[in-house]
Amino acid sequence: MSDPGTPPGPGAAPGPGAAPGPGAAPALGVSVVVCVYTEDRWTDILAAVSSVRAQSYPALETLLVVDHNPALKDRLAREYKEDGDVRVLANAGPRGLSAGRNTGIAAARGEIVAFLDDDAVAERDWLRHFAEGYADPRVMAVGGRTVPVWASGRRPDWFPEEFDWVVGCTYKGLPPGRVRVRNVLGGNASFRRAAFDAAGGFATGIGRDGDRRPLGCEETELCIRLTRARPDTVLLIDDRAVIHHRVPKAREHFAYFRTRAWAEGLSKALVARSVGADKGLESERRYTTRVLPAGVARGLRDALLGRPGGAGRAGAIVAGVCAAAGGYVVGSLRARRGGTAFSVPSIARAEAADE
Repeated sequence: MSDPGTPPGPGAAPGPGAAPGPGAAPALGVSVVVCVYTEDRWTDILAAVSSVRAQSYPALETLLVVDHNPALKDRLAREYKEDGDVRVLANAGPRGLSAGRNTGIAAARGEIVAFLDDDAVAERDWLRHFAEGYADPRVMAVGGRTVPVWASGRRPDWFPEEFDWVVGCTYKGLPPGRVRVRNVLGGNASFRRAAFDAAGGFATGIGRDGDRRPLGCEETELCIRLTRARPDTVLLIDDRAVIHHRVPKAREHFAYFRTRAWAEGLSKALVARSVGADKGLESERRYTTRVLPAGVARGLRDALLGRPGGAGRAGAIVAGVCAAAGGYVVGSLRARRGGTAFSVPSIARAEAADE
């Protein structure tokens, strides 16, 4: 979850190859990292790469980082054998999304490293809007807006927009436009390469490990760590930088909703352990005291007016809060007993070789 703040002043950067005007920021090379782990998403992976190639602000390269799946890596290497703008790499660290991202960062040639989920496609101006945000040299990260694409063709009536983060998407409660935030959302984000020099990479042991546990928050922990390392850092979300994220049918059910909310609580406990509860839960306090009560009220009003799903949305918000709170309590107890561990790697500026 992201914490909205005060929007900085506007600024824009020209596209690659354009001559910057007086006082304008120079064109920035962008490396796009897509972490992949299963052949079940083969069509999605190809669509994600195609969307990067269609950008109005061309990417310097696309890095496909394969998470301990040699068969998938070999298949992708064959698919893109003739394409110099796509590199296929093996995750050089432990299994999981964080280590995969760190592998991509280490191999990236661009001054900006952008991340795209393997089951998402980016709109044509996605990278252009990212690049514009870096006209201000204080900006260390720019995120975007992630729109759900429901496998069933429509949002379930009971599923509250306030909880779209459960399915990896932008949730109701964030202000529109280009706004300053506490953290960006990892599946649709970009960072200056210098950010990782200052703060290290994504912490392993917090985020996802394939589909085994629907954990998260690794980008939250990194962003807080970054602002501590560089207090003048500015982090932005620009809602014009849009991607469309596929939500499979299995994630349209309440069982997944509850499990993901519980896992978010577990993850938040690790973040609080790393950066302290005051900063680690800063935006969550606003979210639970302002955004969610308004969502419950809307749901109950819709129920009284006979609109479909109103009572279900109100109930799902309450259930989601309870599940996340329970996960946080359990995660905090485990952390105190030493039952959980994570590490923050440094990122070497060495190019990873294709294998």
